[in-house]
Amino acid sequence: MKTAVVIGATGLVGTQLVHLLLADDRFNKVIVFGRRSLGIDNAKLEEHLINFDTPDAWQHLVKGDVFFSTLGTTLKQAGGQNAQYKVDYLYQYQFARAAAQNEIPVYVLVSSPSASPDSVIFYSRMKGTLERDVKRLEFPSTYLIQPGLLYGDRKEERTGEKLAYKVLNFLSTVGVVTKYRPIHGKVVAQAMINAGVAAAPGVHTNTLEGVFNLAGVEHS
Repeated sequence: MKTAVVIGATGLVGTQLVHLLLADDRFNKVIVFGRRSLGIDNAKLEEHLINFDTPDAWQHLVKGDVFFSTLGTTLKQAGGQNAQYKVDYLYQYQFARAAAQNEIPVYVLVSSPSASPDSVIFYSRMKGTLERDVKRLEFPSTYLIQPGLLYGDRKEERTGEKLAYKVLNFLSTVGVVTKYRPIHGKVVAQAMINAGVAAAPGVHTNTLEGVFNLAGVEHS
């Protein structure tokens, strides 16, 4: 059985990921790093409440078989580009580097279908830069998960996201912007777990169709 390491466990995908991992017999331990407790009573769960700004205090604890990263925030939540970059790039990269140094063999990252280090769009460039730098860490197995618009039960309201869901869902049915088609957070989480267990050597970039396939979910 395997040990999973997770960051971003309180978000839409991360919440689903932790619950699925705890119910998955292929994993006997789930180690979560975060600022606050999940409030879950489960013998498989090990929580480390940390300050992300002090990696020297926690990086030696980043040990396991599969590292899952679902950490992220929005520009509005962060309060500006610098603050969002800190969460979506710096914190993620620091954890990825610690995982590589501690010889975790499999790294699974939720990214974006628009990720490109050369993009003129801040968000896409940030995501692309993280993907590029993670690849350079040369994990034996790396999965870059690029879902479309995520939907599901969120702890906070996102009115703009609801509108985007309706628009993108319609456009995808007529063959437009299909890679941004909405996908449920639980499907993404299951795809991540299956990827982590498969642990195929090399770097694997999975756009929307690949995410559905990894999850074993049929889609039209």
